[in-house]
Amino acid sequence: MTNTYRTNLNLKNLDLGLLIFRVAIAALMLTHGFPKLLDFFGPDEIKFGDPIGLGENLSFTLVVFAEFICAVFILLGFLTRFAAIPIIITMAVAALIVHMPDGFGKQELPLLFMFGFILLAFTGAGKYSVDFFLQNKK
Repeated sequence: MTNTYRTNLNLKNLDLGLLIFRVAIAALMLTHGFPKLLDFFGPDEIKFGDPIGLGENLSFTLVVFAEFICAVFILLGFLTRFAAIPIIITMAVAALIVHMPDGFGKQELPLLFMFGFILLAFTGAGKYSVDFFLQNKK
């Protein structure tokens, strides 16, 4: 019972917590990225906003890259810190530009994703990841 209130860091628990968090947040991001991936390769013309002036097609391509490809990398724990950056940027644009006029109710989800992926950018994937395996391969 006394372990519950300890403040010292337990690395085993930290790595397990990072695994659970990483898999959960990446899987949740994939629920947004996978439909966009299907649209990307679908027969219909892509209609997507251009919030930062890159053009509709490039904007959509970058969002698919962030929300699907980078989310898969993070799910696996592969290049986690680098893969988090495009998602952080995408979520910042979604929250602070696209949904700014809509109010906090629409900004909340992209902000939660953004801060979650900022956490992973700082911590990395943890012990239970491809990154750890590649780093410690002999």
